Amino acid sequence: MSVELVTLGCRLNTAESETMREQARAAGLDDVVIVNTCAVTAEAVRQARQTIRRTRRERPDARIVVTGCAAQVQPETFAGMSEVDLVLGNDAKLEAASWGALADFGIDATEKVRVNDIFAVRETAGHMVQGFEEHTRAFVQVQNGCDHRCTFCIIPYGRGNSRSVPAGAVVDQIRGLTERGYREVVLTGVDITSWGHDLPGAPRLGRLVGALLDQVPALERLRISSIDSVEADDELIEHIGAEPRLMPHLHLSLQSGDDLILKRMKRRHSRADSVRFCADLLARRPDLVFGADLIAGFPTETEAMFENTARLVEDCGLTFTHVFPFSARPGTPAARMPQLDKAVIKDRAARLRAAGEAALAKALDAEIGRTASVLIEKADFGHTERFFPVRVDAAGVSNLPIGDIVAARVTGHADGVLRAVALPSGEAKA
Repeated sequence: MSVELVTLGCRLNTAESETMREQARAAGLDDVVIVNTCAVTAEAVRQARQTIRRTRRERPDARIVVTGCAAQVQPETFAGMSEVDLVLGNDAKLEAASWGALADFGIDATEKVRVNDIFAVRETAGHMVQGFEEHTRAFVQVQNGCDHRCTFCIIPYGRGNSRSVPAGAVVDQIRGLTERGYREVVLTGVDITSWGHDLPGAPRLGRLVGALLDQVPALERLRISSIDSVEADDELIEHIGAEPRLMPHLHLSLQSGDDLILKRMKRRHSRADSVRFCADLLARRPDLVFGADLIAGFPTETEAMFENTARLVEDCGLTFTHVFPFSARPGTPAARMPQLDKAVIKDRAARLRAAGEAALAKALDAEIGRTASVLIEKADFGHTERFFPVRVDAAGVSNLPIGDIVAARVTGHADGVLRAVALPSGEAKA
């Protein structure tokens, strides 16, 4: 392969990797590996370095370009690695000229780092990606950056301030993807519910979702990546509650269930806000399932504060939990707060994950006997509307083409994955 992408981190990185793949190939690059990094935790940076070393062992003659959030906030870390040929900033990685220059002039050893001030970037373009090589669903970037400054978060320093892709560009991108056969699209961004604030008239995310549903009738399944519930507008909530093409799965940026910790995190919601948001949406759409980001062991967190977070799993009805042991990021206010012992953080993270695993197992139990609509992503594997992973037995059905949506009756589950049997074409959904 002339251009290989190694993508770490979020769905936004996945979308951006496809843009880079297309631009690098169009520039005629050959024997290049692009590592698109994540910086959300110290562990993410460690994994990036490990990935780069492994890549060099596997591809000793390739040129290795490192980009992404970790490269943006810690360029010197990666420039100091002998395995790395070039460190490229988060703004430059999406510019065709960057890859064209690399093809025309190669890598100058005296200019190993090409990282600019991310806060000087004012716009985010709607990159017209033709397809996603390793995915059956498409990820479309509608927003980048973040104007908030949560005390634990390094991401604004890797992504810059919030900026939105105009609605017309998003509609055109998704219309093109559906014409090329994509049946599910995921809207991605850093702070997606801030979409539109910098556009004429300051539209909200609900307006964009409505435009997509109205103007791209061929789009069968639309998903929204992680949202900040306090920013969800009324129109968005109406669509979530009533639109069957908007998948019944939401991932929430909750982080904590204790009001004092939320205040110290500089979050803009309370515990009651989170519980009320989930209850209100479930009243509108009972089949909705929630995932959430939760941090264990934030500085000053007591056992009672931790228990408030652990109870969110039940109080919000969380099905999927993404647990982060607190990781102090240099330069953030939380790094200067009184830190907890690492053993305490590890223990609380394990307990929080256990609570999440129990909630997931309960939800999987409830799926048994139901018929789900499954997007087939591999030979026998896909995800349901509610984003449960599922292995599907064809059971006499001629085949399960990758990219198709099939009806399947759930028969059980194991290791966090549903088991199901495909139904004959046309059989009604229960």
